[in-house]
Formats: sequence, structure tokens, C-alpha cells
Amino acid sequence: MAKTEYELVIIGAGPAGLTAAIYAARAKLDVLVLEKAAPGGQILVADWIENYPGFPEGLSGADLIMNMTDQVKHFGVAIETNEVVSLDLSGKNKHLQLNDREVTAKSIIIASGASPKKLGVTGEDEYYGKGVSVCATCDAPFFKNSTVAAVGGGNTAVQESLFLTRFVDKVYLIHRRDQLRADKLLQERAFENDKIEVVWDSVLKSINGSQAGVSGVTVENVKTGETTDLSVDGCFVWVGTNPNTGFLKDHLKLDDRGFVSVNSRMEASVSGVFAAGDVRDTPLRQVSTAVGDGAIAASEAAEYIQNHGH
Repeated sequence: MAKTEYELVIIGAGPAGLTAAIYAARAKLDVLVLEKAAPGGQILVADWIENYPGFPEGLSGADLIMNMTDQVKHFGVAIETNEVVSLDLSGKNKHLQLNDREVTAKSIIIASGASPKKLGVTGEDEYYGKGVSVCATCDAPFFKNSTVAAVGGGNTAVQESLFLTRFVDKVYLIHRRDQLRADKLLQERAFENDKIEVVWDSVLKSINGSQAGVSGVTVENVKTGETTDLSVDGCFVWVGTNPNTGFLKDHLKLDDRGFVSVNSRMEASVSGVFAAGDVRDTPLRQVSTAVGDGAIAASEAAEYIQNHGH
């Protein structure tokens, strides 16, 4: 019979959750890490990370997560594939209903991350996986020597568009403003790449196609109202993230976008509950900040358990 009582349960095994697990293990806490998919979260689709300290040549998201996962296992912590269906945070012990059993914990760290936002335009759901994608690393090889659209203006959109140019002939990068939000270095690379054409001041109105898949997109210029049809074989969407906090509704204080509200100690609105990484209200969603959050959350949870858990 699987164990049901733990000192600490960590929900999510991305960089924040895995870091929290390492710190919790070194604090000699009895810890369970839950992950409903594969460890890594959004970082798994990152082709190349070159701003994480200690790796001057950069490394792939998958490799970084493999190293972190190995480190967690080295400390004897199990990562269990399971999902939190519901929870009760009202008592001193927190109760979590999983797919197959209920577990209790003295403290919880929520590191459930965020998921890519949708545009909500015609054709987006219909052609998802048939030309519409949120992951260049996963799907770029399917678009070899073709033309694709990409939507967004932040780091992810520009980085992923640059990755696409290894495979495709042309990328229309559609952005609603007249300048990109991405880091200047990435912008320079995009502007220097003759396969990338930025479609400024424009929003996607629809993704068009047939049973065979995507054949084009319709864009609207936000300043002139003029619409244009672009002939493309695929459309990649990178317009931010939504927090994975559906299971926390009515249990914790969330901000107006659904992210968990925490203080500088990563404490959420319920005593003994902490949040770390992309799931919390943070100005920057990067591996480096997630790792910092995870370290703080675990050390604070250890102190909480020491003071309140016995």
C-alpha cells in the first residue's frame, strides 16, 4: 500500500518543484513530489537555454531537466506521476485527493507552473496538432522548406521563430505592437535573419485551412483595420501563459490573472502553503527565477514544519 502521510508534498516537477525537492531532501524532510505529466513542464519544449548560469555554451531544456531530475533522485526523493484532483487546506494537516488515494501533508509547495495561452481565434482549436502548434522544438521538422506564421513578441516567440528558421523557408512573425518585447540580443538576431519577416501592428483574426490542415492565416492591422491573407502551412502561437491553478480556486488567494499571490517568503494566503515558479505572481518567468523560488519555498516550508508540524 502506498504511503499516505508526508511532511511536505510538492505539486509539480518543473525547475521550481525539483529545486524545492533538493532543498527539502537536504533538510531531511519526508517529501513527495507529484507531477501529472513528465518532469520539466514548459522547459521541455525549450530548444536551447543560454541564459542559465554555469553553462557558457548553453544546453537544451531536456538536458537541464534530466540533470535536475537525477539530482533529486540522488537525494532519494521519489517523483510520482499523479494528479491532485481536489484538496482541503482548512486544517493543520493539508489533505490532497489524488487519482488513486488521499495523502496528507504538514506543508505544501505549489509549483504547478503555467500553460501556453490561446488566442481564441477561429481555426485555432480545429487545427491544433494539424498545423497549429505551441512548440517549435517539437514540431518544426514537420514544416521543412515551408512557410509558417508565428504570433507573439516576447523572448519565447523570437527564440522559437529563430529555431524555426533552421527548418522552414520563411517565418511571418505577427506582433500587435510596433516593437518587440524580447531581449535586445534576440531582437538583433531576428532582424538579421532574412527568413524572418515581422508583421508589425497586427493581430491574427483566423487560421484558415481544410481537412488537409492549415493553408493560411488572416491578419488585421490594428492601426488601419486592413486585413491581409497570408499563405502558410502552419501557425505557432506564443502569447504568454495561463497559470495551472484551476484546482486551487476558492482555496487560496489568486491575483486577477489566476496566479498564486505570495509574499517574499513564497508564503501563500493559507499558513503552511507555499508557491514557487511560473504559477506565482512574479515579474519574470525564467528557469533562474523558478530555481530561486523553489529554494526559498523549501527552506521556508522546513522552518514552518519545524515550528508548527509537530
